[in-house]
Amino acid sequence: MPSPGGDLHTTSQTTSTTGPATGPDDPGSRPEHADRVRGSVLAGALGDALGYAVEFDSWSAIVARWGEAGVTDPAGLDRPVISDDTQMTLFTLEALAEALRWANEGSAADELACLWLAYLRWYRTQGELLPGDAPQPPATWLESDPSMRHRRAAGNACLSGLGSGRMGTVERPVNPDSKGCGTVMRSAPFGLVPHVPVEDMVRLAARGSALTHGHPTAAAAAGALAGIVARIIRGASLEDAVAATVATLAEAGDGAAETLAALRRAVEEAEADRADHGPDSALDPPRLAQRFGGGWVAEEALAIAVYCALVDADDDPATHLRRALVRAANHDGDSDSTAAIAGNIVGALYGTTALDPAWVEALVERDVVEREIDEFLAAVGGAR
Repeated sequence: MPSPGGDLHTTSQTTSTTGPATGPDDPGSRPEHADRVRGSVLAGALGDALGYAVEFDSWSAIVARWGEAGVTDPAGLDRPVISDDTQMTLFTLEALAEALRWANEGSAADELACLWLAYLRWYRTQGELLPGDAPQPPATWLESDPSMRHRRAAGNACLSGLGSGRMGTVERPVNPDSKGCGTVMRSAPFGLVPHVPVEDMVRLAARGSALTHGHPTAAAAAGALAGIVARIIRGASLEDAVAATVATLAEAGDGAAETLAALRRAVEEAEADRADHGPDSALDPPRLAQRFGGGWVAEEALAIAVYCALVDADDDPATHLRRALVRAANHDGDSDSTAAIAGNIVGALYGTTALDPAWVEALVERDVVEREIDEFLAAVGGAR
């Protein structure tokens, strides 16, 4: 997956997809694929909930309400809820699961069409009506779930692109000048599909971005996140996954230039900060914005998330995830997107062992998130 003919094929989810173990004496030291999927999606949802609580607040306003440490605990929020970031991530999972089920039955699936129809269903959850000449996909359980019918700062380009009724493509994109982070924040699931070449999933993520955002940088950033997650899922370290993605972007031409520069800066700044301050460097949101911007556009959101994942690395998975999410959420910019992406990355690295059970339990939409994860894993495993 994918090819122009839609030849997605899978094997049993019990087949190892994580690469060699970390050492000859510890063959079970890496999480299994299903656990990585669960960790990535749930950690992304937790980052989304943490960041959504302060998304439109300045750092000074965050400090005034939460103190110098910022917002630090989803379980401490009145209602830790997901935003459009996790909503669209779940609809990406739904589309991929549908395409996988077609493949399991021996039929060719048009993966891009599956994505478009899933995103149109998300569009309807936002209280919008599709144009009469647009496809009217039948409702699924995900679209029908009441928890999906909350409009929480949905991206303008996502709404206008889907509301056009046209299926945007790389060749004929909708919103050709848009490179908002609405593409990258929904693209981690592409990296969660096993048994398929990484470059194919990167390509599908990039093609999927054109459904709403036509700028080449949006495609490059969406593909880059898919590539990082896919390499981690297959057993690469965080550092190696990012380095391989940077190397791929360096060969991708001018359309990837902004994403390449942003990721290189994220790596350089994380290395410098760890050398100067170790893994306990204090939050510095103004400097974060000075380095990477606010995260409102695709390459900035990805760079902030990757920086936070790298600079806050720790031997303890729970500590690593907590630090990365807190840093990625506490700044003046698009806090829910940057924290969601950081969660997707670090959660893929460790699986569920990084998750704080109290945080997961507090998540308002936990049930629907976990059900969609189960649906995706069933499709990966070849279930009918």
